[in-house]
Amino acid sequence: MSPDQQQQHPHQQHPHRPPHEPPHPSTPPGGAVRLDHTVVHATDRQVSAEFLAEVLGLAVGAPFGPFLPVDLGNGVTLDFHRQRDEPIQSQHYAFLVPEDAFDAMIGRLESLRVTYYANPDHTGPGRVNHLFGGRGAYFADPDGHNMEIITRTYARP
Repeated sequence: MSPDQQQQHPHQQHPHRPPHEPPHPSTPPGGAVRLDHTVVHATDRQVSAEFLAEVLGLAVGAPFGPFLPVDLGNGVTLDFHRQRDEPIQSQHYAFLVPEDAFDAMIGRLESLRVTYYANPDHTGPGRVNHLFGGRGAYFADPDGHNMEIITRTYARP
């Protein structure tokens, strides 16, 4: 292979940044991987983004191309995108929320007349769970995504 044909492995160097340029300030340190954003498909991005922002006590950001972001405040955004030609495939989104904000979120679900459940199968309406010493609840967004709020992360083996 000639020197012109030799290239560094793509994991050794960012393809759009010269090797001498420092990483962007929001780049995770030490090779850590962090979720930056994910797309949430919706039949109406405005309705879905406003619904979740209302429940979580957040704000809907300015449109970014075809996306309408809800910033979760930890460097992650949910980018709501209108899906036009196919039915919405239900996804699960779990949010670790402060204990002192949980009751307000349940109150907002109740004021929106959205039923919440203690389990992901949506049985036993109007109840919360107490897993891992915290509290949790599941509810559906306008497109049927299974949303979850928890005050303690799940213990993993």
